[in-house]
Formats: sequence, C-alpha cells, structure tokens
Amino acid sequence: MPEQDSPSRRAFLATGAATVVALTAAGTTTARSAPLPLTPTCVDDDDTPSNIEGPYFKRNSPQRTNLRTAGVTGVVLSLTGFVYTMKCAPIANALLDFWQADDRGAYDNTSSAFKMRGHQFTNASGAYVLETIVPKDYPGRTPHIHVKVQARGGPILTTQLFFPDTLRAYGMNVPALNRRDRYLDRECEVALGPLVGNRYTAKFDFVIE
Repeated sequence: MPEQDSPSRRAFLATGAATVVALTAAGTTTARSAPLPLTPTCVDDDDTPSNIEGPYFKRNSPQRTNLRTAGVTGVVLSLTGFVYTMKCAPIANALLDFWQADDRGAYDNTSSAFKMRGHQFTNASGAYVLETIVPKDYPGRTPHIHVKVQARGGPILTTQLFFPDTLRAYGMNVPALNRRDRYLDRECEVALGPLVGNRYTAKFDFVIE
C-alpha cells in the first residue's frame, strides 16, 4: 500500500520502521536495525490482498535479490520493504518469490536462466530488497510484478504489485492501462519515488498471516 495513504498499518510501518536496507553490487542485502516503534494504528484483519497467480509462475527459481541479470535492459527499479505479521511484528526469514515480464512485456517461460524470476528471504528485521526493472504492459494487463510471500510454515500469499498512474516507462499510458486492467488492486500499489536518471525507487510492505 502506498505510504501516502491514510493511517493504515502498512503506511505507518513503512515510514516508522528504523531499519536501513542497502543493496550491494553483488545483489546481497545488509541492514542496520533499531527497535521498531510502537504502532498504535495497528489493527487486525489488515493483511495484504491476494490476487491471481496467472499462467506464468515457474517453481524452483534461483535465490537472488537482483533480477537484472545478463541481457536484461529497461528502466531500473529498486524495490524495498518489510514483511509483517497481522500483529505488526516483523517476520525474519520469510520467503518472497518474484516473477515479472521484461521491458518488452514478455515472460521467460522456457529458458533455464529463469530471466526476471527469483526468490529471497527477509533478514532479521523482516526487510527485503529487490533490484529489477519496471515491467512493460502486455495485452490486457497493466505493468505489474507477481509475488508469493510465506512465513516459515505459514500459508502462502499470492498477489501482485502495481504502479501509480505517475509511472513513466517505455511510452506506456499507465493511467489508461490501470483503468482497463480488471485485476488492478490499488491496495497493492507501490509507493513510487521520482525517476532519477533511469532509475525508480519504490516501497511496499507485506502483511501476512
């Protein structure tokens, strides 16, 4: 959920958590943590909405935080956030499995390279970081990123992340694409920073059972 949305738990946590996450050139993560603040706005039953898996999920993706592998081009996207329980506690070692289209709106469904696919685990503070590109639209769909999120031994959340109408990439008319996509869920819209050079930064926190 975008940070600017009104007093939801996810917005509060996104702005109030005192953990700094950094992405190294090798695609690994580091973090410096301070105690999480109290969250008086936290209420039950405010988990991240689920969404369709779609036809392009592939099991056994490689473990990596950087999907910008050899040959990948496009507008760079650095996505960060946290995974929390419905009681606002950060979840360490939660699994996140990401997959998406490339800058042409195509999925890699055949190669062994698992292009634009990868899984990772949150650190001790419940933080994750994903270095990727902005996906392009394809017929019937606005740009989006698929993800499965799971605490160890818990149920799997399958959902999708979306972009605000302000996104500018590949000549896409994002407002029109968003209006037409029947699967769009504004609750799963990332908080998008400004375009600097060829890079966007974005934030999204997952809240799971």
